[in-house]
Amino acid sequence: MQTASARISLVIADITKLDADAIVNAANTSLLGGGGVDGAIHKAAGPQLLEECRRIGGCPTGEARITRGYNLPARWIIHTVGPIWRGGVDGEDELLASCYRNSFTLSERHGIKSIAFPAISAGVYGFPMERACRIALREMKAFLEKRSEMETEIIAVCFSGSAYRCYQDAMQELW
Repeated sequence: MQTASARISLVIADITKLDADAIVNAANTSLLGGGGVDGAIHKAAGPQLLEECRRIGGCPTGEARITRGYNLPARWIIHTVGPIWRGGVDGEDELLASCYRNSFTLSERHGIKSIAFPAISAGVYGFPMERACRIALREMKAFLEKRSEMETEIIAVCFSGSAYRCYQDAMQELW
């Protein structure tokens, strides 16, 4: 049986090009597209994604919703809404952790074996990258340890070398 750290991989990549069962979209509450990862996923998936997201009707911060992947290599898109950073005094850490937990709940419900996450909230929402990486990896590790019998692969997708180094540092800290 593999350890949790062996089942988490770090990559610098375009999340829209990954061949995983599911990719996670760092969405806004409307789910109707936006900038950054959200805009890239909507553009790559095609107009059917926007139609499905309209039918869903939004998503509160910390929660997650799932749609088909449409024109993406991934079969599923899990949309989760991370918190906007307000200095750490507005429950941001718990809301971010909840994004990961709720995404994993949906992944289990849909039999997803490989899931790719961006650094949720660490872009335009201003969450400090180092803090976001620690929370992400802590939740990934907890999920894998509770389900050690499952063959789930988690991919932390970094958009830059500096994000990759933050994840590496957080991994060394947690393992």
